Amino acid sequence: MKTVNNRFFGKLPKVGIRPAIDGRRKGIRESLEDVTMNMAKSVAKLLTDNLRHYNGEPVECVIADTCIGGVAEAAQTAAKFAEEGVGLSITVTPCWCYGSETMDMTPEIPKAVWGFNGTERPGAVYLAAVLAAHNQKGIPAFGIYGKDVQDLDDATIPEDVQEKLLQFAKAGLVVATLKGKSYLSIGSVSMGIAGSTVNPDFFQEYLGMRNEYVDMSEFVRRMDEEIYDKEEYIRALKWVKENCPEGPDHNPEHMQRTREQKDRDWEVSVKMALIARDLMVGNPKLNQIGFGEEALGHNAIAAGFQGQRQWTDHFLNGDFMETILNSSFDWDGIRPPYIMATENDSLNAVSMLFGHLLTNSAQIFADVRTYWSPDAVERVTGYKPEGLASEGFIHLINSGSAALDGTGEQTREGKPAMKPFWDITEEEVQKCLAATSWRPAATGYFRGGGFSSDFLTKGNMPVTILRINLIKGLGPVLQIAEGYTIELPEKVHDILDNRTDPTWPTTWFVPNLTGEGAFKDVYTVMNHWGANHCVMSYGHIGSDLMTLASMLRIPVNMHNVSEKKIFRPSAWAMFGTKDPEAADYRACQNFGPLYR
Repeated sequence: MKTVNNRFFGKLPKVGIRPAIDGRRKGIRESLEDVTMNMAKSVAKLLTDNLRHYNGEPVECVIADTCIGGVAEAAQTAAKFAEEGVGLSITVTPCWCYGSETMDMTPEIPKAVWGFNGTERPGAVYLAAVLAAHNQKGIPAFGIYGKDVQDLDDATIPEDVQEKLLQFAKAGLVVATLKGKSYLSIGSVSMGIAGSTVNPDFFQEYLGMRNEYVDMSEFVRRMDEEIYDKEEYIRALKWVKENCPEGPDHNPEHMQRTREQKDRDWEVSVKMALIARDLMVGNPKLNQIGFGEEALGHNAIAAGFQGQRQWTDHFLNGDFMETILNSSFDWDGIRPPYIMATENDSLNAVSMLFGHLLTNSAQIFADVRTYWSPDAVERVTGYKPEGLASEGFIHLINSGSAALDGTGEQTREGKPAMKPFWDITEEEVQKCLAATSWRPAATGYFRGGGFSSDFLTKGNMPVTILRINLIKGLGPVLQIAEGYTIELPEKVHDILDNRTDPTWPTTWFVPNLTGEGAFKDVYTVMNHWGANHCVMSYGHIGSDLMTLASMLRIPVNMHNVSEKKIFRPSAWAMFGTKDPEAADYRACQNFGPLYR
């Protein structure tokens, strides 16, 4: 099993399993002890076997020392969970229990209850009762109840229950992982982009995170004073020269940089990548050269680099830095990505975090650049789109940087994919690198030079684009669009790509359409998108995102997820069942941010 050390201060969060039981002694409790504790053990095994943290370590479960029959054992369990670093809890039971006496009362951790569907003992009755208690006390919980009746001695977990347990646990682990970490703002607001106006109240109240800030001049200081690992720098630069081929210079001749300037740009690009990583998570090597404060880093689970324009009008761009940090590999091999947002778009950084922590894979930062209608494509290229592209498509393209995993050169069952680092092979790394050329930066945009990653994403990958937006008077909302990447004929791609910037990484995206609302057609999806940026994550993860959003009290304002896949706390249904979107808004407003 491929793992790496935890990058951040504090323990990786654990899942607490709470076996609840009928507390009546002299026959009832004794008859249920084994079956109840075995339920807890089976859930723990399911989660440990199927879930990993971002660094590859299996998720650890903590089971209560005893079954919980009342307040005393509930308190004992809460104390144990606090000591063990439990970040979310799952209560399981096959029987009736005393609801408000056995429930998890810790308000800030996500919680679920699995009530066994059996006729011998009323686990379903307890489930209904304890969910009512959660709702009445304002501590939302997710209810899990299997569709089919089981025998009391059936130790298996039905498939539908497994799906909900895993969906809850994945989302709950994201909530727990974010708590106490930092977002590091390197620079300030980029070109008036609202997302780079970092809102500390959002981070603190909704995510349990803190904000850290450094000026971009910190790069200059650390380069001038050589505050980086020089041995790693030499190793990294050698790797870059061997694995990052330059592409054609698209600039007019009078705006091209000299060979000497380009060589210098590579050296600075590598140093910037090292320094940005050290700013985020620290580097013990810096302590060895006399920089103990810098060695600690900022405990930043995500960061953003302003770049444009105050930096890039004079210094080279941050495209290489952002690309290589966001990728699942570098000169030291295959490893988890670091989350680094272009233009310090902190809201896209959070969206990247959501996607990364749910999938453990790299995320693609992109502009939602252009909707190409079939008529417009045919007018410009003479080609009439067909197949998935027949109703038009959206051009996702960032201004020079995107994780190299986005090439689609990794595979699952022979199909293009983006995978957790532990599943990526060295051969796939080389394919990602070979599919990318490093184009001299467009000096009209980036006067200080640099290099931009240029690749084309392979088609037929199931993906989800997402974005957090902040709305005055409302707070954060989440947008979700599941769909697929597509491929266009080479000549068609070249014509369309050249109309934007051929030196930047491109993905052609088609959302899954429902025929109504925001997903009536591709144009309407583009027209309803709430900002100029989005994140693209591998897989159709919309339902996981919606579960996570409900935990954080963030309403979802547009999605194309099947209703049967939506899993939210029991309380959400109390705000209305006919219009789930409106109920979601009312529930989030009623309960408020998780950490307020």
